Amino acid sequence: MMKKRKRWSELTPLQQSGIMILTILQILLLIAALWDIHLRPADQINGSKTGWTLLSFVNFIGPLAYFAFGRNR
Repeated sequence: MMKKRKRWSELTPLQQSGIMILTILQILLLIAALWDIHLRPADQINGSKTGWTLLSFVNFIGPLAYFAFGRNR
């Protein structure tokens, strides 16, 4: 049996705050990754800039993967 999806107004204030915090964190990670990809020379990135740019749009995983594996240190 499927549960009915809750509307925003049906969530508790704590749930709403948690969603907002995670949303802001996700957006900040995306911006930081895109900024770094744009400013970093291509020879300091493992793989292509285009590939990492596209992967950055995958929720949380993309930017975190870029910072962990995409940059030459």
